[in-house]
Amino acid sequence: MPLSDTQRRHLRGLAHHLKPVVMVGQDGLKATVLAEVDAALTAHELIKVKVAAADRDERAALIAEITATAGAELVQSIGHVAALFRRNPKKPKVALPRG
Repeated sequence: MPLSDTQRRHLRGLAHHLKPVVMVGQDGLKATVLAEVDAALTAHELIKVKVAAADRDERAALIAEITATAGAELVQSIGHVAALFRRNPKKPKVALPRG
């Protein structure tokens, strides 16, 4: 489900005060990191991920791979931190505005 601009703006506001719950280190993406992202998205719906890649293109590629693998939407990416959203179909926690 693609997010509208209104929904993305709302989620950015909610994510502002969050701390990163998953960190991708120098070893890159591993199955355990992707499993943590999946578990965190299921539990919280809106999370921040910190990617410790020095190169901007490499960071963007890692964030795109995480987003695609997790089936999430990229809300915002600033520097080394990306905010991701994935609706929990059984127990939605975040109320999205109509958009």
